[in-house]
Amino acid sequence: MGFARTCSVALVGVEGVVVEVQADLEPGVAAFTLVGLPDKSLTESRDRVRAAVVNSGGEWPQKKLTVGLSPASVPKAGSGFDLAVACAVLGAAERIDPRVLADIVMIGELGLDGRVRPVRGILPAVLAAAEAGYEQVVVPECAAAEASLVPGVSVLGVRSLRQLIAVLADEPVPEEAPDEQGRPDPLLAGLRVPGTGAHSMGATQHDPGHDLSDVVGQISARTAVEVSAAGGHHLFLEGPPGAGKTMLAERLPAVLPRLTGQESLEVTAVHSVAGLLPPGKPLIDVAPYCAPHHSATMQALVGGGPSIARPGAVSLAHRGVLFLDETPEFNSQALDALRQPLESGHVVIARSAGVARFPARFLMVLAANPCPCGRFSQRDSLCECPPSAIRRYQARLSGPLLDRVDLRVEVDPVSRAELAHRGPGGESTAVVATRVHAARERAAARLAGTPWRTNSEVPGRELRTRWHAARGAMDEAERNLERGVLTARGLDRVLRVAWTVADLVGHDRPDATDVALALQLRTGVPRGVPMAIGALT
Repeated sequence: MGFARTCSVALVGVEGVVVEVQADLEPGVAAFTLVGLPDKSLTESRDRVRAAVVNSGGEWPQKKLTVGLSPASVPKAGSGFDLAVACAVLGAAERIDPRVLADIVMIGELGLDGRVRPVRGILPAVLAAAEAGYEQVVVPECAAAEASLVPGVSVLGVRSLRQLIAVLADEPVPEEAPDEQGRPDPLLAGLRVPGTGAHSMGATQHDPGHDLSDVVGQISARTAVEVSAAGGHHLFLEGPPGAGKTMLAERLPAVLPRLTGQESLEVTAVHSVAGLLPPGKPLIDVAPYCAPHHSATMQALVGGGPSIARPGAVSLAHRGVLFLDETPEFNSQALDALRQPLESGHVVIARSAGVARFPARFLMVLAANPCPCGRFSQRDSLCECPPSAIRRYQARLSGPLLDRVDLRVEVDPVSRAELAHRGPGGESTAVVATRVHAARERAAARLAGTPWRTNSEVPGRELRTRWHAARGAMDEAERNLERGVLTARGLDRVLRVAWTVADLVGHDRPDATDVALALQLRTGVPRGVPMAIGALT
């Protein structure tokens, strides 16, 4: 009779639970039983592990073998338990000293030839192991850099089961033949299956070639982008095709500050679960950008799946930008599903196998044409759409969703004179990003000691009671509330935007000019104030 145990991690969303993998050998008819609520892919590990052990030079025990995954009440899914199961079996067979295995967490899939393949979610799995007090983890060699991001954990990267057996048994480590240079690593196959991740939903890294100076004109829209980045305010851009809405949205991530260490781990954990970490760069330290197509389903936007919940576009845009181009063309139910994560900053997905929670603190940018043909305007009559078609088109965006958008700007068509102008363009991304960074620092100093980091996160009650605007500054906004132009939520959002404008221009508290600009960005009604932040400083 032999017994051994080691550990692995079961992921539920981006949260992990340490699972004890126990192997027991008893005399009897040779059989392999796997218990502990495994899914189909985990049940198939019996055949993978047996072949991997034999092809790695080990001897498979011809006894009654039972492998248990504890706690048995937690659903286990995926092939990341293969390495732990193989080592537990070898420990029970006394090929490896069981005492060596007890305090090691092992994560990795086994090929039939014994090679160790990477799996999704290495970073959150190692984070869960570290929080549980484990100090040693074994992961695939190609994922060792990702696992090493977790402080206080000793990481061993292995390329094959044969290597791991030698290390644990204190034997000479065999050398593995390197793959041919210039060819893709076959061990990475399956992590980025086409059509199953964020690349199919438009999740990309920021292109450094995009600069705000490329945008012609659009002073109001450029100001809205700057205010949005400084305070984390959601933005709605409405205008005809070709006016620059997409250009502005694509340049917004570069204006945002770089992610902090904790934010980088959060974003990297989500992308690790989705299998979308950039090759050779295990840590994401810049704001992500996700632009799903308007045919995306509710599950693609907020997350989900038939059995194991996967992160959706709102989670892949965590701490970054979610851009919904042609917003009225999205499914209305899918759009309304964004209302809860916009308020809470996370998504909770309930399935029969369990409940998954994904972070979703993103900056949303909506873009839409004013009508089906895109030419409707108050200034001319080029639009040929009937009034009923215009109303139906604009009604696809529900009032409750738009009420959660702080900034609403009309993007005007670009004139011939603006396109022909050969002088210096607008301010560059670097200039705007400097002001945004300074504004964020002012807000952080004011909000020190609170759970909030940006003005958009502060509850309205706290703004009204702890951080007051200048005397009389909110009079016009309150009159708009009485006339029904603003809702109570809208009034709070105007105050949040006014604080962001004050941070950008260096005011200690919002004055009447700051509130007037916030009202103009909220309602679109001119208030007689300069639209460029540079003109107010």
